[in-house]
Amino acid sequence: DFWAAWCGPCRMLAPTIDKLYEDYSDKAVIGKVNVDEENELAARFGVRSIPTVVLFKNGKAVEQVVGVRPYESFTQILDKYAK
Repeated sequence: DFWAAWCGPCRMLAPTIDKLYEDYSDKAVIGKVNVDEENELAARFGVRSIPTVVLFKNGKAVEQVVGVRPYESFTQILDKYAK
């Protein structure tokens, strides 16, 4: 999850990301990247808007979700790549 402290939508998405961490920690690595502290990393992955969630499989970015989405939207994506 690419986010920033000043970003209202990022704060709205935070509980969803926290729940994904709780529910998927045995299947996926869930992390947060503060774009104000890691702007080079955000640029490397083409993050232009936040919040942006980037999904990696085998070390490669395979999907990018921009904006606030419901929990179920993320679980569908995670389940698709967990196979």
